[in-house]
Amino acid sequence: MTDTWLTVKEVAQYLKLSTDLIYKLAQQGKIPASKVGTAWRFKREKIDQWMDANENRRKRRGSGQQ
Repeated sequence: MTDTWLTVKEVAQYLKLSTDLIYKLAQQGKIPASKVGTAWRFKREKIDQWMDANENRRKRRGSGQQ
């Protein structure tokens, strides 16, 4: 399996979010990212894992309510 590196624009399109939000999340360390010079790069595999972890957290929080 080869790692696929994505740009901010590609991650935004992949997640259907704005590029501004992706920049903000990366700068705050809330999304897995690497900075190369002035450019942010994201491993698709890490983004998928991050999304899965956030999905599970929402399910756990919501399960005790109602």
